[in-house]
Formats: sequence, structure tokens, C-alpha cells
Amino acid sequence: MNARNMKNRIGINNMGLKRIGEEKIIKAHVRSAKMKIWIIRGTTMVLLWTCLVQLTAIGDVWGPSVLKGLPSVTQDSHSLDAKFLSTVPARVLPHMRVYRNNGYLMVSCNGGLNQMRSAICDMVAIARFLNVTLIVPELDKTSFWADPSEFEDIFDVDHFITSLRNEVQILKQLPPRLKQRVDLGIVHTMPPVSWSHISYYHNQILPLIKKYEVVHLNRTDARLANNAQPIDLQKLRCRVNFNALRFTPQIERLGRRVVKRLRQNGPFLVLHLRYEMDMLAFSGCTQGCNPDEVEELTRMRFAYPWWKEKIINSELKRKDGLCPLTPEETALTLRALDIDSDIQIYIAAGEIYGGQRRMSALANAFPKLVRKETLLGANDLQFFQNHSSQMAALDYLVSLESDIFVPTYYGNMAKVVEGHRRYLGFKKTILLNRKLLVELIDKYMSGLLTWDDFSSVVKDTHAARMGSPKRRVVIPNKPKEEDYFYANPEECLQPAETEPLSIL
Repeated sequence: MNARNMKNRIGINNMGLKRIGEEKIIKAHVRSAKMKIWIIRGTTMVLLWTCLVQLTAIGDVWGPSVLKGLPSVTQDSHSLDAKFLSTVPARVLPHMRVYRNNGYLMVSCNGGLNQMRSAICDMVAIARFLNVTLIVPELDKTSFWADPSEFEDIFDVDHFITSLRNEVQILKQLPPRLKQRVDLGIVHTMPPVSWSHISYYHNQILPLIKKYEVVHLNRTDARLANNAQPIDLQKLRCRVNFNALRFTPQIERLGRRVVKRLRQNGPFLVLHLRYEMDMLAFSGCTQGCNPDEVEELTRMRFAYPWWKEKIINSELKRKDGLCPLTPEETALTLRALDIDSDIQIYIAAGEIYGGQRRMSALANAFPKLVRKETLLGANDLQFFQNHSSQMAALDYLVSLESDIFVPTYYGNMAKVVEGHRRYLGFKKTILLNRKLLVELIDKYMSGLLTWDDFSSVVKDTHAARMGSPKRRVVIPNKPKEEDYFYANPEECLQPAETEPLSIL
């Protein structure tokens, strides 16, 4: 090869090497540019998200305690609102708790809204204690009310998940692999033992979750004991109840509208008048009913096989204080307590059995009786028709905001509302002593007591039953008879002068 050819070949090789070098430099610049673009995009998204969260937090902090935009009634309520606002955390997304996941817990709640509400609080606490992932609870659709509502139809599901992310991981559904298995019916299902200490779940349920990956608890009411639980677990039950379980924006907006209309006309009392057909049929209480109504209620009780009581002596049950007060008995009681006859009374209940005939005594004594149906138009309530739990959620919100709350039967709603009102600053809640009341009413109606004597005894009896601070009554080995945790969650309340712990 001559010198000229050699020189040409060397030149060609140098040019090739030069091109390769230039291409490498160009590719490096492209990669660097792409990386910068992704960094800028990521930083922008983080900044935008932070701004959005902070703006949302500002909106929450500047709203009132329960229903935003509601005026206060009394001078004291200003301080109560301020106290409650100081306990409401800003809606800044909490850090996600990192832990070794032991499996998945599915739960199906049973009963009405407030029975399910307390059960959800228990299940979150249990999931946190066991380090398992909780699937958004399934609500009861097979009870007497046959409400088809899902969790997200009643509660703000996204707030529920995010507000608890530093405690427990909550998913809307199982991962695909496990969901497919559950859809095929391959899942371990069981009802947990009622009124159990948290150690039961650690010793009995956790091994099952580790074995099967998923466990489905199909009855969740009253499954966690009231007392002797770790203090952190008790406080978590409260946090779920008072913060995480927020109703949907649609329900809260309607609640604000009802309360605003009531406030425009002065103070109001919420009467949870539990004198509905299902309650009377279930309890067997027929005081004041005619023979046709007694027969109808009896037939209804026998039609539902899971209602355990069958043959019931209504009169004996009433004298034991186990029946809801009738509208007539309620009217006498409110008058005896010196409730102003001009006060607005909001009836938090479904259709009263016996209609206007049974409500006449109450309406005569307190003419300003109102219901959600009289305060709202048909268009406002059309989406709530045949959804009893959503209707109950609306009543729940109005009950929290009322000046006085009076339940005529100590059921789940009465208990949970009582506890929530304690949390809001021990708002006035009159807890009626039904056993004594029916005895006094019978004596008054038969002429054995004058009105002044009757009224005096009623007032004296209820002076210490107004929702003021007190210790929960603990009855070892009788959890159904002791005070219910959600009626008096004293571990979560502001320190106050209370009676010594009562143990029977």
C-alpha cells in the first residue's frame, strides 16, 4: 500500500472516530436535557400538590366545628367552637405509616347507620393493632331497612383513607390476585366474638390472617370491649369517629341548610322519637295502640326470623323501662322538665306509627314541630328516598348542632350522638329514665300525683342526666350492662371534674 492510500485510510478512520465521538456527545446532551425536563416536571407537580393541600387545609381550618358556616347560638357556643377547632387537624396529608403488612382484613357491617359507624371505628383500631390492611367496609344491605347505600354514598371515602394513612393502610378493594380469589368464594369468613379485648384479635384472628392472607369478618357490631383497652387504641377509636368518618359533601350541605333554617327561628331541640313501626314490632311495645295495630306489629315481628324475641308482654316490658316512650308520654315528660312550649322541636325519626292520631298530644303541647320533610323541598330529598342510612346521617348532623338533644329510647343513635355531643363540649343531652317515668306518668294519669309533684320529681330525677362529665360505669363480665364506650369516650374528652370511676 503506497503512502497516499495509507494517508487516505487514516483520514477516513479519523473522520469515523470523530463522528462516533460527536454522536456520543449529542446523546449525552439529549439524556441530560431529558433528565432536566423530568426533574422540572416532578418539582412542578410536587409544588402544585403542596399548594392544593395547603389551600384545602386553610378551608378546613376556617370552617366551624361540625357543619361549616353555621352561626353560634349562645355566648358559650363560641368558646366551644373555638375549643373544637383547636382539636381539628389541618387537612395536610399525613405521612404514610410504613410497616410489615400481615395481610388483609375485610369487614361487613350489620345494623343501622350508628351501629355500623361504631363498628367501623372498632375495625380500624383492630387493623392498626394487627398491622393489616383494611378494605373499605361493606355496609349492611339486608337489614329491615334494606338500604342499598355503599360506604362512599354516606361517608367521604377519600378523606377516610387519607386521614388515617399514618395509622393504617386502607384500600378501596383487594389487590387483583386476592380479589379474584374472594370473588370465587375462596375466603375465610367468620363472626368475631363480641365484646372481646384486643388480645383476642392478636391471639385468634391474626394467625388466621397470616394463614389465609385475607380474613372476612361478617358481623362487626359490639366486637371490641368498652374498657381495659390500651389508651392509644381508645384514642384511635375516637379519631376515626370524630374526624375520619366525615359524611359526604352532599349530606353535609343539606345538614347545613336544615340547621340554618332552624337557627333563623331561634333555639331548637332535637327529639329522637323512636316510635316507628320497626322499633315497636321488634321490641313488642304496643302502649296506646289499638287491637288492629297490635296484630299488625305482632305479625311483623314473626315475619323476621332473626328478631329473637317472639311472645312479648308489652305491659311488663314497658314497666321495666325497655320500651320507647310514646308521643303522649314524651309530651308529658318535656312539659314536666319545663321545656319551653314555644321552642322548635325537630323530629329526628322516620314515620311515626299511628301518624297524626298519635302525634296530636305532642303537637298540641309543642306546636312548633318540624321535620326534614317540612324544612326541605321534595327535590332536596329525592336522592335520599329509600336510603334510610343517608336520612339518618342528616338527622345525626342536625342532632349534633341542636341546643338540646332528647332521645326517647337509648338505642345506637342515642348513644353515639350522646358521645359526640360530649366531645363537642358536653352539650345538653337529656337521658330519660324511662322506668321511673312510666311509673310516674301512670300515677299522675290515675290522680295519685298532682302535676306539681309529678313535675318536681321528674326534674329532680334528671338533674344529673344532662350529658355532664362523668366516669363510665364498668361492670366486670357484663359488658352489655355497663356504659357504652361511644356514649362516653372519656379517654378522648377534655379533662374535667368527674365522679370517681364507678365499678359495680
